[in-house]
Amino acid sequence: MTDASSETSVERPLYVARRLSDAKRLEEALTTAGIEYEVEPDTYQGGVIFRSARVGAFFYVEPAVRERASALMLEHGFKPLS
Repeated sequence: MTDASSETSVERPLYVARRLSDAKRLEEALTTAGIEYEVEPDTYQGGVIFRSARVGAFFYVEPAVRERASALMLEHGFKPLS
């Protein structure tokens, strides 16, 4: 898979982990299932009353395995981004 920040077929993040423990659990699930992925730190807007920029782990997969990765995430209690 190519770098998600360069020109690539990777479209949008599969998931944004807001906590390190979630990122580690998802990495383990994807690795165990043999799904290739990329993870990059990036900022997102968080908070309801006091909005602020926060850093999360953005997970990317190739479009060809996105459906399989989404199903795996649901099995492990994650909600993939649509």
